[in-house]
Amino acid sequence: MLFNSIDFAIFLPLVFVLHWFFSKASGNYQNILLVLASYVFYGWWDWRFLILIVLSTLVDYSIGLVLHKESA
Repeated sequence: MLFNSIDFAIFLPLVFVLHWFFSKASGNYQNILLVLASYVFYGWWDWRFLILIVLSTLVDYSIGLVLHKESA
């Protein structure tokens, strides 16, 4: 999906409206929405890169949990 495509012109407002809708709920729902929207955006271009992005997400989240535990 390119930034100047019709697909993106539909995708961006949809994600924006969903993000705004979840603003009344917990912040965790907004974070999950943005992560899933990122996966869809990158996967739309080439699904093979999703493995790299999911792996990066898991590693970064795990490191963040360890850092949070160490600072407490």
